[in-house]
Amino acid sequence: MNNAAFIAGDWGTSRLRLYLCTASGEVLDEMEGPGAAQAKGNFPAIFTSLVASWRRSRELPALLCGMAGSSIGWQSVAAIHCPASPHVIAQSVVRIAEHNVCIVPGLSCRNVLNAPDFMRGEETQLLGALQLQASLRQGKHLLCLPGTHTKWVMLSEGKVEHFMTAPAGELFALLCRHSVLVSDNPSSTTPPSTMNTAFMQGVDAIINMPHASVLARVFECRSRRLSGELGAADAPSFLSGLLIATDIKDALTLFPAQHDGHVVLIGAAALCELYTGALSAMKRSAITLSGDETVRAGLVRVFQEQCSQEVS
Repeated sequence: MNNAAFIAGDWGTSRLRLYLCTASGEVLDEMEGPGAAQAKGNFPAIFTSLVASWRRSRELPALLCGMAGSSIGWQSVAAIHCPASPHVIAQSVVRIAEHNVCIVPGLSCRNVLNAPDFMRGEETQLLGALQLQASLRQGKHLLCLPGTHTKWVMLSEGKVEHFMTAPAGELFALLCRHSVLVSDNPSSTTPPSTMNTAFMQGVDAIINMPHASVLARVFECRSRRLSGELGAADAPSFLSGLLIATDIKDALTLFPAQHDGHVVLIGAAALCELYTGALSAMKRSAITLSGDETVRAGLVRVFQEQCSQEVS
């Protein structure tokens, strides 16, 4: 591993992912650690312990994104207000000199609802998407980063214009784990991992009556079980279809067609598959980029820009 150039890290709320990388971004080794919620002020010790073997021969620089720069992270790093270019994001990293660590700042904006909005970690995935897909650097594009807090992002000429957060994933988890709407034994509910008939029934319910309140539709997770129209094991998939279809419907309404028509999805394959299925039912096309690949590509982009700045 003599050609290792830096350590890339995505410090999420529930998981830390670290990669030992060459200057070009090749991954030589990787490991995982506790998320920011578990770290609880022990960020330096956790990080130092995990990368000790990688830094045994020399003090490799590290570049972290995600919750490391949040109010519960290693060091609070101010978010950059949109519109924001990749160059501005890359040049705004904050260095913790004592540990030879740099933290990528998040982004903030006033979203299409005229409300404050924030992201941390997703901005690095956006940088990676711009590196991996040259077509995103020109024109307007609508991107969706599905997850616990789904981000809908408008790119314009390679800049992040604005974005909106929809906590579809968190609402799904809360209803599955803490409500009898989905299951009579919420703690045992298993989230859906693939698209199935019940999921598409939920999607179709939103498509067929787009103006109906999602609150009333969510109660159908229970009422359809009681009537026998929905099997107990299918209720989580039905709920997922309702929430994802609502998320997409609202976003397409709030982000008018000022882009190239298709939606770019960035995230885990299984979740992106669900969004792709719902988009297809709404007659919208989608392309998918890996969340892990884009975050690594984004960190490499920042590292290379930092290196070029030092040379100049």
